[in-house]
Amino acid sequence: MGLENAMAGLINIFHNYSGKEGGKHKLNKKELNELLQSELAGFLENQKDLEAVEKTMHNLDEDGDGEVDFQEFMVLVAALTVACNEFFCEDT
Repeated sequence: MGLENAMAGLINIFHNYSGKEGGKHKLNKKELNELLQSELAGFLENQKDLEAVEKTMHNLDEDGDGEVDFQEFMVLVAALTVACNEFFCEDT
C-alpha cells in the first residue's frame, strides 16, 4: 500500500465515523470512542485508565469546541505513529 492509499484510508476512516451524528466534519465524544474502539482496539487494550477516551478528547480538542476535527484527529494519528516507530526501532 502506497502513501497515497494510506492517506485516503485515514480520510475515509475519519469521515465514516464523523458523519454518524452532529456535524459531519467533526467527531463528538461518542464517535471518537467508536473510532478508537474499532480502529485502534490494540491501543485501547493497553490503557488501564477508564477515562482514556475523555482524556484523549480533551487533549485533541485544541479549539475547545467539544469535538475533534480532522486536523485534531491527525495529531493523534501522528503521535501514535511516532510512538509505534520508536517502539519498533528499539527492538532492531
